[in-house]
Amino acid sequence: MDEYKAEIEAGELSVGQARMAQEALRSRVRVEALEEARVQRVTGVDASYAGGSAYAAVVTLDYTTQQVVEWASASAAITFPYIPGLLSFREAPAILLALARLERLPDVLIVDGHGLAHPRRFGIACHLGVLLDLPSIGCAKSLLIGEAADLEAEAGSRAEVRQGEELLGLALRTRQRVKPVYISVGHRVDLESAAHIVLACCRGQRLPEPARLAHQMANSCARQGEAGVMTRQDPPQ
Repeated sequence: MDEYKAEIEAGELSVGQARMAQEALRSRVRVEALEEARVQRVTGVDASYAGGSAYAAVVTLDYTTQQVVEWASASAAITFPYIPGLLSFREAPAILLALARLERLPDVLIVDGHGLAHPRRFGIACHLGVLLDLPSIGCAKSLLIGEAADLEAEAGSRAEVRQGEELLGLALRTRQRVKPVYISVGHRVDLESAAHIVLACCRGQRLPEPARLAHQMANSCARQGEAGVMTRQDPPQ
């Protein structure tokens, strides 16, 4: 893993090397139950683009109170081309820099994107989870691959996301009569743990609160450019 981490952080991999890294690192993904008693802090992760740069935001909430306890953001020049299935290599340098600015890493990441529900079974949630060896959950707004049955209208209803016979994730309705989100394993969680944590972090919104705040902050940073990159002393808007 170390042979790729520095290059990924610096955005120095070629397209061929990126595919090789995905193939090598996906075998490191661990699917296991995450005990809720171990979860004290949850960090939402998102990134946005503007002017040739990626702007990443990470927002940490106390899992019990759902209050913001820490946040950070960062930007990095985009050096990797836009290729579906390899988008994590465009976002990872900025995201890893933002996470490094936190005073304390969380107990689990909720990442705007996919984990195992990915063509090569190694989306951005796997990418970050494996590199940092942190439990991570992919929480996406749309499907990348696979299909799910229609859901009941009630919040908490779910349906499996499958490609053929393979289980890739869950479609999860987090708010009544609102479009579902798509949950998949990133690293060191299983689907049941992931769905439970995501639902626990929703405050009547479609997105779990850490991810919703990270999305807002990333977009704000991208609109403002370097002047919008926030420190822990700046409240997320």
